[in-house]
Amino acid sequence: MPREQERTRSHQAVDGLPFVPPREEVSVLSRRVLGINAVFHDPASALVVDGQTVACAEEERFTRRKHGKTPVAFSTWELPERSARWCLEHAGVAPAQLAAVAYSYDPRLALPRSPDVTADTWESLRTLYVERAPLFLKTALPGLDPGVLRYVPHHVAHAASAYLAAPFPACAVLVLDGRGESASHLAGWARAGELEVLAAQRLPHSLGLVYESLTAHLGFVRASDEYKVMALASYGEPAFVGELRSAVHSTADGGFVAEPLAWERFAPAVASGGPLERVHADLAASVQRRLEEVMLDLAAWLHERTGERRLAMAGGVALNCVANSRLWRESPFEEIWVQPAAGDAGTALGAAMYVAQSLGDDVQPMPGAALGRGWSDDELAGWLERAGVVYERPDDVAEEAAETIARNGIVAWFEGRAEYGPRALGHRSLLADPRDAANLERLNDVKGREQFRPVAPMVLLEYAAEIFDGGPLPSPYMLFTHRVREPWHEQIPAVVHVDGSARVQTVDPAEEPHVARMLRAYERRTGVPVVVNTSLNTAGRPMVDDPRDALECFGSAPVDLLVMGPFVVRRPGSAAAARASAREVLAG
Repeated sequence: MPREQERTRSHQAVDGLPFVPPREEVSVLSRRVLGINAVFHDPASALVVDGQTVACAEEERFTRRKHGKTPVAFSTWELPERSARWCLEHAGVAPAQLAAVAYSYDPRLALPRSPDVTADTWESLRTLYVERAPLFLKTALPGLDPGVLRYVPHHVAHAASAYLAAPFPACAVLVLDGRGESASHLAGWARAGELEVLAAQRLPHSLGLVYESLTAHLGFVRASDEYKVMALASYGEPAFVGELRSAVHSTADGGFVAEPLAWERFAPAVASGGPLERVHADLAASVQRRLEEVMLDLAAWLHERTGERRLAMAGGVALNCVANSRLWRESPFEEIWVQPAAGDAGTALGAAMYVAQSLGDDVQPMPGAALGRGWSDDELAGWLERAGVVYERPDDVAEEAAETIARNGIVAWFEGRAEYGPRALGHRSLLADPRDAANLERLNDVKGREQFRPVAPMVLLEYAAEIFDGGPLPSPYMLFTHRVREPWHEQIPAVVHVDGSARVQTVDPAEEPHVARMLRAYERRTGVPVVVNTSLNTAGRPMVDDPRDALECFGSAPVDLLVMGPFVVRRPGSAAAARASAREVLAG
C-alpha cells in the first residue's frame, strides 16, 4: 500500500471506537461507578455516585511515587489500590455495592503485534495485564464482583473527562496525548451527553510522543517532565520550525503526520541533569511552536465540522498551557475549557462518567478540582500533637499567612481537600511575595528545581483583567498563560516569565473563600492582590497530600510558616516566630 494511502487510512476513527455500553434499567445500588486508570502512567481512581463526582485521587499521593513511577521499567501499570479504597471509604461505599468499575483502556483495541520483539513483548504484557484486571481488582477490593468491570477506550475516557465534566450542554472535543490503545488523538462532537467521534489519529503518529521524545533528548524524564520543555522554550527562538514542518503537519481531514525525528541533527543530547545551551532552548521553542500550529489546524477543522463555539479539551497535551492560550486567542472557538486533571489521571474520572452516563445517570459537571483527601480540624490537631510540634490556633490563619508573605516569608498552605491534577490551586501550595524578583530563584532553590522554571501568580478574580490579558478569564485551574500588563511588570516581577507571560490562577471568593481571605489580607498590607503560588512539594516528589507529608516538607525545607487548616506552625528563629514572640511580650 502506498505510504500516503496508508497514512490516510491510519487516522480514521479507530475500529470499535467509541465503545458504548448498552443502556439498561438500573437499581439504586447500580448508580455507584468507580473509575480506574492503571495502564501507562499516573494511576488514579474516581468515584461517581448518582451522576455526581464525589472523589478523585491519584495513586502517587498515597505511594509518594511521582506519576506512579519506580526504577522498574513499566511499573507504572500498578493498580491504584489505595486511591480506590479511599474513594470508596470517603463515600461510604462497599466494593459489592458498585454498579460498575470503569477501566480507561480497552485491550480489544490494542495494536496488533509489532515486528519489534521488545515492543511486542511489552505491549503483549500490557494487554495481558489489562485483561486480568478483574482478578487484580477482586484482590484489591474484597467483595467486588469482577463481572462489573467495563473497558472504556482510553481516548473516549479522556474525551468524557472533558465534555461530561465541562459546564457546557454541547461542545466540540479535542483529545491529544502520547498514545492510547492504537491512537493518539480524538476529535469529537458532544451533544446531550453523547459523543460522536469525528476523527482519531492512529499510531505511530503522535504529537504527544514527539514532545515526549524531545523531553528525553533534553535530559528530562519522558511522560513526566514535558512542562520543563514548555518552560525552556520561552528562552529560545523557533529557529528550526521550518525544518520541522515537513515531518510534523496536519492533514485536510482532521488528522496529522508526526514522523520520528532525529533530534541530534538539531542539538546534541543532554545527559540527565546536564547543562542546557541556547541551541536546546531553540529546539524546544521550535517544537513548541510547531505543536501550537498543528493544534490550531486541528481546532479549525473541528470547528468547521461542528460549528460549535465551545471546545473542551483533555489528554496530556492539553496540559500545555502555552498552546491552550494560543488556541484561545487564534482559533475559531470562543470558549475553551480544559479538564484540570487533563493527563492520564483524568481518565479515571472520564471512564466513570462515561459508564455512569451509559447506565442512565444524569452526569453533572465536575464541581471543581478539590476532590481528594481532607481532614477535620480535630484530625489535624491530632497529627500536630503526635508530631510533637509547637502549634497555635490564631483568630484567622489568613491574616497570619498574609503577614508572613508581606514580610517576605514563605508559607506552606495546607487547607481543605487535595487537588485532582498536577496544579496546586490553593489547597497544597507554597506561597510567597511576588514583589521580590529574587523569590523566583529562592522558591526554585527551596524546591530543588531548575532555575529556568517559572512560578505562578494567584490573583483575586475581580483584579485579574486589570493585571493580565491574552488569556481566558476566569482561569481557576492554571491551564492558560496570560500576558502581564506593562504597569504590573515591576510590581510583581517574581511571577513574570522571561517572555512576559504568567500562568494565572484566578480566585473567586465564592468558590475559594479561605484563599480569597488570605489574598485580601495581603492586599490590605501591600496594595497588591497577587501572591506567588507553586505546588507544595520538593523536586521529584509528588505534591503534598496528607498531614504527614506537610509536616515532613515543612521540616525539611526553609519555609517560615505552615498553615494546616486553622492551625499554624512557625519555624523557630523565623520572622514569623519573632513576630509571635513580640506579640506575646506586648500582651504580657
